[in-house]
Amino acid sequence: MSETNAHKAPKLPPPPREPDLDECCGSGCDPCVFDLYEQRLARWEARCEAIRQTRTPSS
Repeated sequence: MSETNAHKAPKLPPPPREPDLDECCGSGCDPCVFDLYEQRLARWEARCEAIRQTRTPSS
């Protein structure tokens, strides 16, 4: 493996799709589609950070 390939950025999973505005019915659902999106986004960000931490070369 070349040195260039060894230091490539880790492959991250795709982010969750943000719901369109018209996907919210506006009835105050609990949870709302936007609440669910925020939860998925937080999990995705944590997963990406974990991948970055485990694949970052030691200095």
